[in-house]
Amino acid sequence: MNPYSLDTYERPVLTPPDGAERVLVHSCCAPCAGEVLEAIAASEVDMTVYFYNPNIHPRDEYEMRKQENRRFCEDRGIECIDADYDTDNWFDRVKGLEAEPERGERCTVCFDMRFERTALYAAEHGFPVITSTLGISRWKNMAQINDCGVRAADRYADLSYWTFNWRKKGGSQRMIELSKREGFYQQEYCGCVFSLRDTNRYRLESGRERIERGIKFYGRDEICGR
Repeated sequence: MNPYSLDTYERPVLTPPDGAERVLVHSCCAPCAGEVLEAIAASEVDMTVYFYNPNIHPRDEYEMRKQENRRFCEDRGIECIDADYDTDNWFDRVKGLEAEPERGERCTVCFDMRFERTALYAAEHGFPVITSTLGISRWKNMAQINDCGVRAADRYADLSYWTFNWRKKGGSQRMIELSKREGFYQQEYCGCVFSLRDTNRYRLESGRERIERGIKFYGRDEICGR
């Protein structure tokens, strides 16, 4: 029996930095958010979700990911802030980094942009702590994400970034289990136009078909990788 499955895992009590009672959670997508939000809720920490992801391309993909995130939050009574889809600003920020690989400098700039906006909202609305669901994904570099989060929070005197490792003690596995339970949309690339380009390139070189967006859902399709 898996001691970390959704059915058997006894969640520990999580304590945000400095014992904060309110947390603003940047969410990248519902599959990554599910386990993180349930873990925070189990510790009775007051949270609000902030959806700011202007990197996601194209627009219909963005809307699908946003709606999945909103559905999960609404089902649990969690406030979800819908931020701007300011793609022009995003492309300005990553200009010159189009050829960077995933986890490279372009991703750092992308995380910086998203966390800076999250930190600004937190500072304006009295949140003492921010964190992100991005780190639970095994496709991401957690140190890179945490560095960006801390850098964004450091812009404000009374704001901290929560660097908790959401993957530990089976977190990544529960993320998949929860996604299947909820039937979340299963995106097959990180989100931006360049990750879509590079993922399709890899798939074609590996003898696979290009990504067909909007058709895969956890629980219906057992392939959970790219």
